[in-house]
Amino acid sequence: MKAVTWQGKRNVRVDNVDDPRLLEPTDAIVKITSTAICGSDLHLYEVLGPYMAAGDILGHEPMGIVQEVGSAVTNIAVGDRVVIPFNISCGHCWMCERGLQSQCETTQVRSQGKGAALFGYTSLYGSVPGGQAEYLRVPQAQYGPIKVSPDGPDEKYLFLSDVLPTAWQAVRYADVPAGGTLVVYGLGPVGQFASRIGRHLGYRVVAVEPVPERRAMAERHGVEVVDPSGVDDVPAALIEMTGGRGADAVIDAVGMEAHGSLGATVGKLAQAAAGLLPDTLAQKLIENVGVDRLTALQNAIGSVRRGGTVSISGVYGGIADPMPMMDLFDKQIQLRMGQCNVKKWIDDLLPLVEDGADPLGVLDLTTHAVSIDEAPEAYQMFQQKTDGCVKVVLKP
Repeated sequence: MKAVTWQGKRNVRVDNVDDPRLLEPTDAIVKITSTAICGSDLHLYEVLGPYMAAGDILGHEPMGIVQEVGSAVTNIAVGDRVVIPFNISCGHCWMCERGLQSQCETTQVRSQGKGAALFGYTSLYGSVPGGQAEYLRVPQAQYGPIKVSPDGPDEKYLFLSDVLPTAWQAVRYADVPAGGTLVVYGLGPVGQFASRIGRHLGYRVVAVEPVPERRAMAERHGVEVVDPSGVDDVPAALIEMTGGRGADAVIDAVGMEAHGSLGATVGKLAQAAAGLLPDTLAQKLIENVGVDRLTALQNAIGSVRRGGTVSISGVYGGIADPMPMMDLFDKQIQLRMGQCNVKKWIDDLLPLVEDGADPLGVLDLTTHAVSIDEAPEAYQMFQQKTDGCVKVVLKP
């Protein structure tokens, strides 16, 4: 089968690899019909290469048609159309029973001290072959796959795999009061959906984004936008927009590769340095020194009102990232964050996705749908934000 494989920094390739097969009674094999490139995949493309091996199959946002099921899988059948959550969870452990599927105790990668295994996402999360391929082996298929209607385009359901529930969790974690103001940093796919969810729930939403096409997309959904390149002090501008108090809640939907400010420049240099080191040394730099660019997070802390909440959905990597602890304490800021617990939110989201009015605009996110053969060019375009690229869907 064809699969998108990691070959090195900024180097992915479409290779012919062996078809997956059932290994456990709880496995399923799914023929992939659509699979998206996620902003988190760009971390592998650029920063987290030390945790990858040449030939690793990428991708954690897939959907398709069930081809085979193991003997312990009774919730789905051959021919069903399913979306595959990016985290692999069992549904019956202590964590899963409490809605913390991203911490599943059955699939936790204990050798790395990490939570649930993820599709296509480094040795830190189990080196599980990903979904940017023609076929995917799905572990824990007795629980994980989300069965959806056979009707409608894939893009109606595809984003249930990651970015839509990630955005929903980010907004829920933000704990915005009724009629309150939510600021979103970053209008990539998660930021777009978080902004729309905020509007759907009745909040005033202001989003900060430097790319014009991304701001225009958000404006179509009633979101106020701020171009940070035209503002000397973004937090100060947002505080002024909120009556001098600051936003009730702020979502950081950017993460470790934020742009702007001296801190971002230093982080970029650290990321570049890590890319020049042997993998074992680079891993130590990432884990023990910190290579994150913290601009968005620092601005989020500066923009939120006293007693407000900062919700972090952007991915960070370094253990020694400097945090403004005095400000966090003094302003009595609540911090919430973490990998999305996809299955926890599906009952909330599936009716909205199936609503013919498309209240969250799931059909207004994909800007590029291309053949899997074009994956290398698509990764480059997505990283460089060229051609108005917001979301790429690959068609195996």
